[in-house]
Amino acid sequence: MNSGTLLVNAAIPITWPIRHADQPLSPVLAVLPVLLGLAVVGVALRTRHRGSRPPVGTGAWRCRVLTVLMAALAVTAAGPVSGTAVVTATAATAARSTAVIPASDRQVEFTVDGATTYGTVHIPAHRAGQKLAAALLLPGSGPTDRNGDQPPEIRPHTLALLANALGNDGVMSLRFDKYGTGRTGFGRYKNSDSLDMTAYTDQAVAAYNALRAQPEADSHKLIVVGHSEGGLQALLVDHTVRPKPAGLALIAPQDTRLLNALGRQLAGDLDRQVRAGELWPEQAELNKEGLAQAIADFRAGRPVETSRLLPFIASFLTAALGPHNAAFVRSDDVLYPPDIARGVVPGTRVLVTCGTADTNVPCRTLTPLLAALAAAHTTGPGLRILPGLDHFLHPAGTPVNYQVIAPAAQRALSDFVRPWKPHPAP
Repeated sequence: MNSGTLLVNAAIPITWPIRHADQPLSPVLAVLPVLLGLAVVGVALRTRHRGSRPPVGTGAWRCRVLTVLMAALAVTAAGPVSGTAVVTATAATAARSTAVIPASDRQVEFTVDGATTYGTVHIPAHRAGQKLAAALLLPGSGPTDRNGDQPPEIRPHTLALLANALGNDGVMSLRFDKYGTGRTGFGRYKNSDSLDMTAYTDQAVAAYNALRAQPEADSHKLIVVGHSEGGLQALLVDHTVRPKPAGLALIAPQDTRLLNALGRQLAGDLDRQVRAGELWPEQAELNKEGLAQAIADFRAGRPVETSRLLPFIASFLTAALGPHNAAFVRSDDVLYPPDIARGVVPGTRVLVTCGTADTNVPCRTLTPLLAALAAAHTTGPGLRILPGLDHFLHPAGTPVNYQVIAPAAQRALSDFVRPWKPHPAP
């Protein structure tokens, strides 16, 4: 199962606002030298009070205060020339505080369950000392790495592109190689046989805490952005962490139980073959019945029979429900995303996207998830419909490895992070 494989269910009135994403949404003051010295002390005290780190010792701090007072007295004795020196130093400090640090990527690692996970923090250009909104990026299903790829065949670069889009709006981000991918590998699990949703959630929670610990991150402006299955994972992270995220962006998210989603997608493949004249309608119906029985047998712990199914369905079920993936599939399949969404803290800002050309998560199936988020009293922008876009945020018909995010998706994400964009320097 890859990150392009996912989900769906139901249809009741949507209570969130819905909008298509392509709609327009002094002269120099003469101050007595002693007063200048005291002003410096006041600024130092206020700065010290506001800083995030406590003083090492009160004696050392008193010593620094006395040093500044002595400097003030020296200014008084020496006359206005020394006063000019104080003004010059203050100007130099101000210049340093407005210096712009260029955008960069930082390689990071963090430990969870005794194993090291590797990732990338993307930091946009910012002023020295400035705190930034920070987003944790979560990938879709299958062996999807920090960039949103499944090398060598699938390389849409979805997460790397989302990181760049967020960076353009002044939001830093962390993305990581989840278990079974990239530099992280399987860690203590050795292979996928024992990996389940809890293991992936623990890893994502550790990533959230690693992001919060970054020196540029504003802990009051943490957000989680999940694509495909990562949307479900974003809800699980939100349920677990403290402090809670200020926002959740669910990009083409898993919105129903996993096997319901897979069954719907495979049934859709059968219908497309019928329309293309590649399959008789009777064959399609027989395979839909066999597919439903296989899912029911797996959930009940019975042997799964695939011999009467078409080869592409049989091979898919053998891989998805076989020993290497069974633990994960069972742990994901018991989760119903709307149930988790009802626990989101009221006031959390939420974005949900769906592309009208997305056959994995059609817009019509999102209704229960949207209703649950509305019942939780989350805030907008809510649902954003992306006309003509597929599951990878590409225009319909675009090759999967075309490394671009369509403008409509970028606008939806930019609107979502609007409250946390940094103010321009004066």
